[in-house]
Amino acid sequence: MVALVTKPVRFGISLPNRAVLFGVSPTLLLETAETAERSGFFDSAWVGDNLLSKPRLESIVTLSALAARTSRLKLGEVCLASFPLRHPLLLAIQWASLDVLSGGRSVLVVCIGGSARMGPRFAGELSAMGVRSDERVPRLEEGIELLRAFWSADPVTHHGRFYTFEDVQALPKPIQARVPIMIASNPAEGGDPAVEERVLRRIARLGDGWQTDGTPAPLFRERWSRIREYAAEAGRADEVTDSSLHLMVNISDDAACARAESIEFLDHYYGAGNVSEEKIGHWLAAGSPAAVIDKIETFLDAGCTTPILRFTSPDQHGQLDRFLTDVAPAFARFSASAPAVG
Repeated sequence: MVALVTKPVRFGISLPNRAVLFGVSPTLLLETAETAERSGFFDSAWVGDNLLSKPRLESIVTLSALAARTSRLKLGEVCLASFPLRHPLLLAIQWASLDVLSGGRSVLVVCIGGSARMGPRFAGELSAMGVRSDERVPRLEEGIELLRAFWSADPVTHHGRFYTFEDVQALPKPIQARVPIMIASNPAEGGDPAVEERVLRRIARLGDGWQTDGTPAPLFRERWSRIREYAAEAGRADEVTDSSLHLMVNISDDAACARAESIEFLDHYYGAGNVSEEKIGHWLAAGSPAAVIDKIETFLDAGCTTPILRFTSPDQHGQLDRFLTDVAPAFARFSASAPAVG
């Protein structure tokens, strides 16, 4: 039996960089990260990523701004959905630069992004970037291989399906000896078992961990357990160690108001009707502090090592303050300022 919990649990805060399109100040994002760092509770700050399909402040630029406003928080993405659309040489230089500017605090999370079948926004994005929908998986795999190569000491010669390089040296190199590259994926529950197995084995083979959202806790446990087993089979049990969950949070003594405000926020963020009632049920921890604590605990019990919390409210400061006062003390043993426990 492979252990589910493989590293200390640490909490992250998700900053809604898409929300600037509907009235949230960019300054608010930076100030929220500073408050999260000063609290001593949070270990990391995260932003979302898309290009045309879900416009927002560009993620790497935003993380660079956060690097300048923080000194301790790890910095990452939930997740780099544009990864198959970005040229790996340019991305290698951009991400290494972020790692240098942040003092080695970057965490790269990649995924295949949206399929053309998901609607015209995603089909248009793929078309504009000259990428076919069925190329997303092989581009992700070749892209990860190339990043690792570009971040090594030696010049890169590569002849792949999508990219060819002859004796290319990408500079600067990251400060970290090995930048964590996690893979985000959320196969449809009850979907094709063969597809799900391929996805989980890809994470175990290529990633340093797994990121997901909107997944019921029992399914989170089952999938993370399988990823860990597949990693052990591949001789990578000591490398595939982090499981992160993007969880929506709204704290209010009136549970109905917390849910209503969250749905309004998510409708603005993702488009009305694009988040199903079923997903909201799994994705949202809303209501009293005790209810939020219970929801988070279910995922810690399922093996989550990095809960990433996004407050589904325009009042980001108020929600963060309420969380730090009424919820965080229940998880003080996992505080970024607490001794590591595993």
